[in-house]
Amino acid sequence: MESAISRRKSDDEELFIGTAESEHVEMYLKAIWYIREKGEEVKVSSIAKLLNVTQPSVVQMLRKLDASKLVNYGKGSVALTDEGDRIGKQMIRNTRLLEVLMKDALKIEIDEEMVCGIEHHMKNIFTDALCTLLKHPRQCPHGHDIPRGRCCSNT
Repeated sequence: MESAISRRKSDDEELFIGTAESEHVEMYLKAIWYIREKGEEVKVSSIAKLLNVTQPSVVQMLRKLDASKLVNYGKGSVALTDEGDRIGKQMIRNTRLLEVLMKDALKIEIDEEMVCGIEHHMKNIFTDALCTLLKHPRQCPHGHDIPRGRCCSNT
């Protein structure tokens, strides 16, 4: 039996729903990246405070991230793997570029809830195009550095 999706005409709008689990993982990697960026030691308590979750929840997620090879988690120590670092950095970059878009280009108040909803669905091609459109900003409106992307190599 043919599904409704396979019958969809090519000019119809396609709706995509991401998984909550992947967004949850990205939020943790982003938080770890952010804490490390500030020069602080990444601890269960600092992740819990930043994400407003319980420490046991953090421990549970760190074990999952460790099993997925996104972090190295051991006796009180948390470190991003190369892949975890890449994802965390991308989430930070997406967030900060969206903040620049809202404040400087669209001239609207930064809506962190909206930013958080969008950042998980941005592909690299979109992020690089946004960065180029915004003329490769170096800092977000909060004064934090925006990680550079491939599109920034010529600027």
